[in-house]
Amino acid sequence: MPNPPATLSHVDDAQRPQMVDVGDKPVTRRTAQARARVTFPAEVAQALRGSGHVTAKGAVFTVAHIAGVMGAKATSQLIPLCHPLALSRCDFDIRMEGDDALIDCTVSCAGTTGVEMEALTGASIAALTVYDMCKALSHDIVIGEIRLLKKTGGKSDYLENPA
Repeated sequence: MPNPPATLSHVDDAQRPQMVDVGDKPVTRRTAQARARVTFPAEVAQALRGSGHVTAKGAVFTVAHIAGVMGAKATSQLIPLCHPLALSRCDFDIRMEGDDALIDCTVSCAGTTGVEMEALTGASIAALTVYDMCKALSHDIVIGEIRLLKKTGGKSDYLENPA
């Protein structure tokens, strides 16, 4: 097995997994925004719009928002090498764009490590919740691209390069 690039921070010199030591890093405000896309069959998107985004299970986007917050807060319990973080913000913007639901999750904290994984996890859990709440209408719902849109704080900032 070839050696991974020297820039990988989650492995030690013996190639064993490790949680990165962030104890000596300065505390800065960290923010990240991630997006998940959920694509519905046209008839399901139409039914959702017609019902005000409510199914027999309840208000789809409201429940997805709450589940996404719970997911973002639980990131370190789900992804083994993530640090537990005290989030100071976890906001969602969930909206329909054509037959797709766009789920944007923005997370912030004051800390020594970034919140990209929390934003990605929050958006992912919200997308899974939308699927769960709508699967009685169709199983042809697709959870698509889940990606980081931007991050600030720490060593470097990131802004997605729009295609």
